Amino acid sequence: MIDHAHDLACVREATERLLTAAAALDNASLAQPSRLPGWTRGHVLAHLARNADALVNVLEGRPMYESAAARDADIERDAPRPVDVQLTDVRESGARLQQAGAVPADWSRTVELRNGVTDSAARLPFRRWAEVELHHVDLGIGYELEDVPAEFAEREIAFLAQRFAGHPDVPATRVTDGTRAWSTGREASEPEITVSGPAAELLGWLAGRREGAALEVTGGTLPKLPPL
Repeated sequence: MIDHAHDLACVREATERLLTAAAALDNASLAQPSRLPGWTRGHVLAHLARNADALVNVLEGRPMYESAAARDADIERDAPRPVDVQLTDVRESGARLQQAGAVPADWSRTVELRNGVTDSAARLPFRRWAEVELHHVDLGIGYELEDVPAEFAEREIAFLAQRFAGHPDVPATRVTDGTRAWSTGREASEPEITVSGPAAELLGWLAGRREGAALEVTGGTLPKLPPL
């Protein structure tokens, strides 16, 4: 059972960590490249703000975004704003999401996200938690995958392993940090490949943030994962 209230509290804490760290940026550093190809740090913050509003749309029964083009245009529009405006927007949009999440609702209902993806409403707060944690890392301001909460790392690894489960282009793979194990890739009676390493390295590989050079692979080569 997913505890959406717990996850909303974790989102609030993660957002405060990000805002506190990003407050040290100035306008020049905000305009510098982030770790995401083609995006400045301003793009990352603009995306976080607009994503919060998009999830409010989903919770309230509206389309997540007007269109893919509108989503991209909004990020491009907001990316060059001064740092104080950006941080206020992230804070206020995050507050709107918290308010929407506090409204009594059927959290077991199915909701539609981008590109026809569906999920339970109860999982939306965790999806937002992933946005905040991973994009905090993407800002490249001293917060690394090793710094994310252990609970988040474990759950996001499980979430991403499930996302690639059954994918025909990913070999049957056992993923393990030495204590826990997850399965992903094509269905098979036995895994073809085992990928092992620290949770941060596994998370980085599954989330497309690291190439996986620090991981140990047995039974073949490290699988190439589809883009998220």
